[in-house]
Amino acid sequence: MAKANSIDKHVGTRLRVRRMMLGMSQTDIGDALGLTFQQVQKYEKGENRIGAGRLQQLAGILNVPVAFFFEGTSAKAGSLPAEDPMGVLATSAGLRLVTAFTRITDTELRRRIVRLVEELVGPAE
Repeated sequence: MAKANSIDKHVGTRLRVRRMMLGMSQTDIGDALGLTFQQVQKYEKGENRIGAGRLQQLAGILNVPVAFFFEGTSAKAGSLPAEDPMGVLATSAGLRLVTAFTRITDTELRRRIVRLVEELVGPAE
């Protein structure tokens, strides 16, 4: 079996984000696949590769196209953006933040919040 790489980690992160967005547990995913939650954990951490057939099953369970798992990867095989914005959604705090932000209906307030956060973190390098 080939060793997992950065793409496997990216796919695992996308799996975790989508699962959390749907409010599903690792056990829910495992049950749907006939696996243990520990195996799902390994997929999400990128420790184990997800085969093509399993990826197709996951896409069905999570109601996304297979391509969803690869969004954000670059055209060059095995490379990822320096800062993967999906990584923040893989945390419960990040998911809560994004969920709350999307509930703000005032466009100007959204802009001001983004400017505030940009000022807090400083210029991008």
